[in-house]
Amino acid sequence: MSSASHSEIDARYRYACDIARAAASRALSWYQQRQTLVVEHKRDLQDVVSETDRNVEALIRTLIAERFPEDAVYGEESGGEVQGAPFIWVVDPIDGTACFVNGLPNWCVSLAVVCEGEPVIGVVCDPNHHELFHARAGQGAWVNERRMAVHGATQLNEGLLGISNGSRVAGDGVSHLINGLIAQGGMFIRVGSGALTSAWAAAGRLIGYYEAHMHAWDGLPGIVLMREAGGITNDYLRNEGLKNGNPVLLANATLYPQIKALTGNSALDE
Repeated sequence: MSSASHSEIDARYRYACDIARAAASRALSWYQQRQTLVVEHKRDLQDVVSETDRNVEALIRTLIAERFPEDAVYGEESGGEVQGAPFIWVVDPIDGTACFVNGLPNWCVSLAVVCEGEPVIGVVCDPNHHELFHARAGQGAWVNERRMAVHGATQLNEGLLGISNGSRVAGDGVSHLINGLIAQGGMFIRVGSGALTSAWAAAGRLIGYYEAHMHAWDGLPGIVLMREAGGITNDYLRNEGLKNGNPVLLANATLYPQIKALTGNSALDE
């Protein structure tokens, strides 16, 4: 655990929740007039960005700078210098942009705070369903005012497993996982937002979540949420995970090794 004071982390936790709500409200207003948006493609046809992403990230950066000007911000749309900063805010203004621009409600605002190499705050705001998933290291995980707990399944056929696979990673591992899951009578879903799906896993709505590669701005909130909901995760920040990304696996202690074995992903650890 970091040496930062509890009051320093608590202040950022409360503010992260406020920022997420404000950013999600701004994003929702754009979503309701999405036909007017300018949409671009980044790396490929599945990797889209709209003016909303940049607008909302600018809002988040402005709000952080107003209250914690000494903190670093590392965002999906505009990067950021993090070297030497005691606190790093990791930001995805809209996770699930492809859903957003196509009128699907599976998108969210995703925030995390890293302190001295440890993820200590995770916040995911889903304005379409009026849900704020939030957690602070050592204080549990919550959706709005309700305490969250990981699913209690002991077998893979006892619920739905969230799965995703971006175009940056070959689909062989995910195919193997899906085949093994189905062979055990299990089932999976993919909704287009890894941050939102990982929040659902922390809330016990899914038995877990796996993605072969996630960027920090999508992966870190779910790491904090799942740990604080009583589940376990891989060590996401190992091997420069903040800048390079890593796989993400979230589940309870019984299912984690079962899912891990089916992925065949040697980059995972506990």
